[in-house]
Amino acid sequence: MAKKVIVGLSGGVDSSVAAHLLKMQGYDVHGMFMINWHDTAGTLSGSCPWEEDIIIAELVARRLQIPFHKIDLSEAYRKRVVDYLFSEYKQGHTPNPDVLCNREIKFDLFADAAFNLGADYVATGHYCRKDEIVIDSEKYYCLLAGNDKDKDQSYFLCQLSQRQLSTALFPIGHLQKSEVRRIASELNLPTATRKDSQGICFVGKVDLPVFLQQQLEKKTGNISLFAFDKGQSLSEHTAPFDALVQVLEGTAEIQINKVAYKLNNGESIIMPANIPHAVNAAERFKMLLTMIKEPI
Repeated sequence: MAKKVIVGLSGGVDSSVAAHLLKMQGYDVHGMFMINWHDTAGTLSGSCPWEEDIIIAELVARRLQIPFHKIDLSEAYRKRVVDYLFSEYKQGHTPNPDVLCNREIKFDLFADAAFNLGADYVATGHYCRKDEIVIDSEKYYCLLAGNDKDKDQSYFLCQLSQRQLSTALFPIGHLQKSEVRRIASELNLPTATRKDSQGICFVGKVDLPVFLQQQLEKKTGNISLFAFDKGQSLSEHTAPFDALVQVLEGTAEIQINKVAYKLNNGESIIMPANIPHAVNAAERFKMLLTMIKEPI
């Protein structure tokens, strides 16, 4: 009997192609959509709310001829991700909600729901890979970067446990984004030309100050918009406060403590206080820098 895999269908091209590849490999593939956010306060218009995403996801499932399920995890998402986001900002920290979402929602609650439906594995459209090594007769799972260095998302999965990795599949980790788009086009999938999602995981593209002001009192700090032309840079320096960098357009190269990270449109990273960092523009890009200066 074929192993059963439930793919987190998001309404995007990556998860769509992931489901197709698994089906071609002989798995019993099901798609499942997560409803994780209902509140539209602070979100920007045209940011692909879940009502549109779920329609696209179901169309993909029909096209691929796989069963489709949906699950509402919004209450747990608010408690485990959004409340934590507010709490960290209140303390002057700059959390990464995408890392937390993967650990607490996609590969925890969503995975539990998948296993309750009889799944052997959970799959997503992340650009990363998984490998196995054996040390002293013990098997360990390794998270590897995706082959597409411009789209690698292994950073956002860095907190997955061995248990979570053991049942996780990343079917497109060996592909380039252009190949994923090509496969979707050849299959006439409704996601083939759809724009990649942006903003906070499952909340969408947000006006961050408005979003945070829902629960936080105003603190001394600054939110700055930077625009770089190709070849421009900020030389290595330190800052006395944590800062959150969110790429709004283009691709940025961020160095933190001599380690280079490439961030694409919609991705974010934390630059810790007092750690050397630098910014380089491989191409024209814009980024939002959020820094809270007032001590709590």
